[in-house]
Amino acid sequence: MASLTELQERRAFECRLTPDRALGSLDEAEAFLRDRGLLTRTTDSALPSLFEACHEPPYAEGRGGFGQWPRTKWWWGGALEERDGIHAPQIHRGKTLFVTAETAALADPLARAELGRAEAAGGEAARLLRHLAEAGPSGLTDLQLELELTPRELRSLRGPLERCGALFSRRVPHEADQGGHMVTSELARWDQVFPEPAGAGGIERLVLAAVRAAVVAPEREVGRWFSWPVPRDLLERLVGEGRLVQPEAGWVAAA
Repeated sequence: MASLTELQERRAFECRLTPDRALGSLDEAEAFLRDRGLLTRTTDSALPSLFEACHEPPYAEGRGGFGQWPRTKWWWGGALEERDGIHAPQIHRGKTLFVTAETAALADPLARAELGRAEAAGGEAARLLRHLAEAGPSGLTDLQLELELTPRELRSLRGPLERCGALFSRRVPHEADQGGHMVTSELARWDQVFPEPAGAGGIERLVLAAVRAAVVAPEREVGRWFSWPVPRDLLERLVGEGRLVQPEAGWVAAA
């Protein structure tokens, strides 16, 4: 087994944590995502981060929020979403997580279960989901008009549904009326983005993929990576089965 120091050195290389490994183009960013399988937008855990790998000064030094995004590469996240086979659900506890189609397939059973629970629960959230099932993916303005919702009411409905994967907010590029390129947002159900059930997947396989993406991570973090609960004994069992290793107490890495 590699030592913790060796794993952290490998993590620094594979997760592009040093300036000499800075992403130089959007194509490199896409290749980075496809190699890791998933990326957070900003740095908030051991999971690899798109903007951390840019190694660029913030857009607005000293300001929070968007001001901390890279000065010239702040638009890369949106551009990645428009590439084939890349998705950006908010399943990182309500934050965007860029995933490949393969990683999305691991989350598929979890998101479909949440979709079923939300429909069965009834109420306004179920009404929104039923409307999308009948009308198809819809723009935000259209939904507000058709469901007679204010922007605030629609946000309150979609937030919990996006967090658990039942609902997607997607960037949709189109041509402007007077020429040029515009991007709008539309909402879609998970089963509209992925019509065919993936089958094999679930929290166990998703955790394994995430640990592999991070190379090595503190055990205490893993349960906070996704919107879905991680069984308390999962890491211990995966280590016991040889699918994860513990280079030191409190740390896990892919076997």
